[in-house]
Amino acid sequence: MSKIIYNNLSREDLARQMQILNIQKFRGNQIFEGIHNLLYNNFGSFTNLSKDLKDCLNKNGKILQIELLDKFSSKFDSTTKYLFELEDGALIETVLMKYPNRNTLCISSQVGCKMGCKFCASTKAGYERDLQVAELLEQVYFVSRFENLKINNVVLMGIGEPLDNYENVVKFIRLITDERGYNLSIRNITLSTCGLAHKMDMLAEENLPINLTISLHNPFDEERSKIMPVNIKYSIDDIMKSAKNYFDKTGRRVSFEYTLIKGINDSKRHIEELERLFKGGNFHLNLIPLNAIDEFGKPSTDYKDLESFKNKLVKRGINTTIRKSMGKDIEGACGQLRSQRNKK
Repeated sequence: MSKIIYNNLSREDLARQMQILNIQKFRGNQIFEGIHNLLYNNFGSFTNLSKDLKDCLNKNGKILQIELLDKFSSKFDSTTKYLFELEDGALIETVLMKYPNRNTLCISSQVGCKMGCKFCASTKAGYERDLQVAELLEQVYFVSRFENLKINNVVLMGIGEPLDNYENVVKFIRLITDERGYNLSIRNITLSTCGLAHKMDMLAEENLPINLTISLHNPFDEERSKIMPVNIKYSIDDIMKSAKNYFDKTGRRVSFEYTLIKGINDSKRHIEELERLFKGGNFHLNLIPLNAIDEFGKPSTDYKDLESFKNKLVKRGINTTIRKSMGKDIEGACGQLRSQRNKK
């Protein structure tokens, strides 16, 4: 029988496991609070469990851990990137962005990515596997312990497509927001997807009103399919219908991400089509500068071009903001995440 991974389990599942191990049911709550509230990552840290009980728990399972291999700090802003090794040797990256009033953590949801977006570094080495619930959580808990701070916002925008790891991501959201655990506000969680429309519809039914952002990057199907192969399966019309459905079911305004790429998606006709798509919808557009990677062969976006494109969209009634690019010098900005060690 495979060993129990205690930090994969909800409070209810922990209670059931205690019964299977002939341990008092209330011990499940103690273990849950130790892992998710006190952020213990081994049973040696628990002071409310006997040695015999700890031995039993260690014999039958474990608290899954991740290991910090390297840390990169930006010279220009308060961004830190962490290179983590998982128990099977796989590598992921996580990015901390400190602001005056909050700490935001960008976490990975998969080892690699299968979506194949042409301008994104995270997909270049291919896809290995989904992250377990515990591996999603440990990115938050490790940084909290290591930096001695509370993470106020979590964004699922790191390596991988979160909705392609649907079951584990939903369990992660339920666990990280549990009031007896880390108790992160559900309104402080943002999930970014490249547009898996049927999974967006599933998420709308989960009663988890998180912030949803959709990577659009081009308003024309034929052009979007060239830079985002996922569009071949899920058209822009499919995505817009699912976005409207998400707003109707959750009351949460959906945002769209649009990486401005010179000569690719920055013309007047792109602006006109964006106006058509967004008309009458409760949507927001995040305009993002392209962060250059070797494989794509396009230069980083000039800030003047971003400002000009934004102003044209605003004049047409599209609610638009420019997302500040942070951690660019440590390859921690949008579209740059990949394993540094794999890159070398």
